[in-house]
Amino acid sequence: MNNLFGNIVDTAIERLKEFEASAIAKHPDGYYVAYSGGKDSDVILNLVRQSGVKYTAHHNLTTCDPPELVYHVREQKDVEIIRPKMTMWELIKKKKMPPRRNARYCCEVLKEGGGIGRMVVTGVRWQESRSRAKRRMVETCYRTKTKQFFNVIIDWSDDDVWGYIHKNKIEYCKLYDEGFKRIGCVLCPMNREVELHLKRFPQIARAWERAIKSTFQLKDNLKWKTPEEYWQWWLDRDGRASRNDSNQFMFFED
Repeated sequence: MNNLFGNIVDTAIERLKEFEASAIAKHPDGYYVAYSGGKDSDVILNLVRQSGVKYTAHHNLTTCDPPELVYHVREQKDVEIIRPKMTMWELIKKKKMPPRRNARYCCEVLKEGGGIGRMVVTGVRWQESRSRAKRRMVETCYRTKTKQFFNVIIDWSDDDVWGYIHKNKIEYCKLYDEGFKRIGCVLCPMNREVELHLKRFPQIARAWERAIKSTFQLKDNLKWKTPEEYWQWWLDRDGRASRNDSNQFMFFED
């Protein structure tokens, strides 16, 4: 739990204290903690609590969240749960297309609206992905210039995160114990655990299927001839689920 700059826990707490005045200058409630319910969010929420800084914590329901994640979030008594104006399924029908890796309108509408005019504490870390490896500790939101992101554990490794959780006996979402690597929306276009999600959350998968099929329109230049082909294409977007296995998707049949 150490790096070249000393104890990373002390460093994270010092960062929170150092920028607290800036957070309060933006809003009298101080930091806006963006709490997803995942392991990194559990760490930042605990660090904020331990540091004694002013904060409010918030979680955005998307309506396609794993039930286990929702239960875990509800256990955090200092976290405000924000309910969306429309469900994921209503949003898909409104947009007339499903979200994809290069068109993640769902995040913008359902998850990223909070924290305007505030300093938002996140659990973003360099080790998570190549794109996040380019992030900075303090950033200005490119959509809303009055919002700042404070990635307080940006330099932590996965081992650092789990080490902190176990050392401090922090409760976490038990889906991790079932083999999930990332926890968030079921069948998120960015998720690489498609088959695991299909088998573990069949009811939510059916809701995805119905919503996506409802946007299908047969056009002369369309390469999908049926709603089923369209649905299978969406599942198979990066070769992460085999469209050739006729038995794999049997439980989606009405």
